[in-house]
Amino acid sequence: MKKIVLLVVVCFVGYATAAAQAKFKFDTETIDYGTIQKGSDGIRIFEFTNVGNEPLVITDVKSSCGCTVPEKPKEAIAPGERGMIKVKYDTQNKIGPIRKTVTVYSNADEPIKALKIKGEVLPEGKSALDKTK
Repeated sequence: MKKIVLLVVVCFVGYATAAAQAKFKFDTETIDYGTIQKGSDGIRIFEFTNVGNEPLVITDVKSSCGCTVPEKPKEAIAPGERGMIKVKYDTQNKIGPIRKTVTVYSNADEPIKALKIKGEVLPEGKSALDKTK
């Protein structure tokens, strides 16, 4: 009988420990810039909520190229609170399709999370209508 009680207690403690975790819920995991002009505002925001039951700590964010600069929250995001990851794409020096990945490293249940940005930067003097001709 003691062994059964001990087994139940160990299982319960293990479950309770595993259940306590931070968890992302992003509003969107892909930001579409659409078709934008060279020199346009390249700043976009990935917004998320910590739907877990522990504070969410983002330890790092990295981009797949130097043309995309991500910025992580400085503080932990409490359970139920919202946070954001700011991304700035260089629309002044990069013309053409945008297909980049921003990788988020955290203490969440999914510790490595890939976010995407996409779109197209048109050269000066060219419009989206020019592409359809």
